[in-house]
Amino acid sequence: VQLQASGGGLVQAGGSLRLSCAASGSIVSINIMGWSRQAPGKERELVASITSGDITNYSDSAKGRFTISQDNAKNTVYLQMNSLKPEDTAVYYCNADLRVRGKGWSTYPSHYWGQGTQVTVSS
Repeated sequence: VQLQASGGGLVQAGGSLRLSCAASGSIVSINIMGWSRQAPGKERELVASITSGDITNYSDSAKGRFTISQDNAKNTVYLQMNSLKPEDTAVYYCNADLRVRGKGWSTYPSHYWGQGTQVTVSS
């Protein structure tokens, strides 16, 4: 199973970016997908998450500016980030709680992280 994140980059304050994360591999079902971020010298923090039933959760810093969505047919989660601020600068990681195929007919739950994509917001 792989989570492939894309869409990061350099943007001026007030601008927008859209991150994408596609899950691929021996996936039976996706329970929840989300985005976390880690700025230099800081701990990783949850930004937003979305369940298979489209229930969303946002950090206080993301509320009102970021929107998480998903395309179930593509096993892809998106993070639309508007009104970006310099303090949003960080490496953004997608993550997912999945049920994956094991040997034979077995399945099991597992948690995966993507490789991270850099978001830099200039003032």
